[in-house]
Amino acid sequence: MIQIQSFVFSPFSENTYLLYDETKEAIIVDPGCYEPQEYAQLNDFIKANALKPVGIYNTHAHIDHVLGVAKLKQTYDIPFALHRLDEPLLRAVKTYAPNYGFPTFDEPAVERWLAKDETIEFGSSALKIIFVPGHAPGHVAFVNDEQKFVIGGDVLFRQSIGRTDLPGGDMATLLNSIRAQLFTLPDDYTVYAGHMQPTTIGFEKKNNPFLK
Repeated sequence: MIQIQSFVFSPFSENTYLLYDETKEAIIVDPGCYEPQEYAQLNDFIKANALKPVGIYNTHAHIDHVLGVAKLKQTYDIPFALHRLDEPLLRAVKTYAPNYGFPTFDEPAVERWLAKDETIEFGSSALKIIFVPGHAPGHVAFVNDEQKFVIGGDVLFRQSIGRTDLPGGDMATLLNSIRAQLFTLPDDYTVYAGHMQPTTIGFEKKNNPFLK
């Protein structure tokens, strides 16, 4: 059974997720840690629970979701995976990171390009990759049908949606992704988003003002 531990990092209040199961293998999703105390918080949890990180998987490559990738790759000697359409966003981060107060951003290499309908495997667990562009051109989400959850990045929030005014964003595409890929899931699926608290598919169908 997959356990999900969340951490809120950086002034962006970004949710970083650590997923692990009974084998103790773990994956890190969207690491937004930057300050030493943020790395310590994540690393202390990993050590206290005797976990073995085996990969970093990103839903997309905006700055708040990639700040910790390079350091964690080095710390645990693990690969980084991203959708290829988000590579330009990743490469752009170093050009604007200092403007947001992150002067030492280290651009990570990508070892695996994610694609829809593929799976992510760790320990005895697996996640299905779905393609949900709109907030970012190569945005993906990770679904587990057995436990009925989605690691959704910045697509669908509690009574909100991801912004589309950044490079590569498109409102019509985002709304279509939500309706075609997320709202076709059962209502009791939990959505762990890139910001704010978790929500459910059913709650957002009824209460999200952007999707009435």
